[in-house]
Amino acid sequence: MADPRIFGRGEDSDRRQEPGRRLYNPYKDLEIPYRAIYDLPTSPEFLFQEESTAQRRSWGENLTFYTGIGYLGGAAIGASLGLYKGVNAAEAGDTAKLRVNRILNSSGQEGRRMGNRLGVIGLLYAGMESGMVAARDTDDWINSVIAGLGTGALYKAANGPRSAAIAGAIGGLMVGVAMAGKQVLKRHVPI
Repeated sequence: MADPRIFGRGEDSDRRQEPGRRLYNPYKDLEIPYRAIYDLPTSPEFLFQEESTAQRRSWGENLTFYTGIGYLGGAAIGASLGLYKGVNAAEAGDTAKLRVNRILNSSGQEGRRMGNRLGVIGLLYAGMESGMVAARDTDDWINSVIAGLGTGALYKAANGPRSAAIAGAIGGLMVGVAMAGKQVLKRHVPI
């Protein structure tokens, strides 16, 4: 792309001209404000004005974020666990090709299994949190903790009421600790 300063009427255009020659500006008669192209705002742009007042992600963005983070995190943890299992399952007479195959199979299987589990948990949590925000018409830590309780209980509901209650308590406790940590970081870390 050509340097826009050579087409302007500033001090650069006078300096670049040689005696007996002039610079050709193909945009001269069009009067295109080429500087406006490069003058970009620093704040985010929104399609609708209502979006600029919202201080949180929409339910679709929330769903995508938590499901994606859950799946990717679970896949990484599962692949690491599968690597550990694959290395420990190696036998004395195995060739290098057989060991690598065992490690890859184990990592892929565990990564897929754990990624799917945590992705579903993220999906449930995002749906419940967005539902709580819509039902209560406020966005605070209570929504997150209740969504954690509900996610744990719903995820383990098929194993019986006792298992669901324990998983719900663990989910609520984990989200409560995460919310408390987020508040502490918000107070002590300058942004």
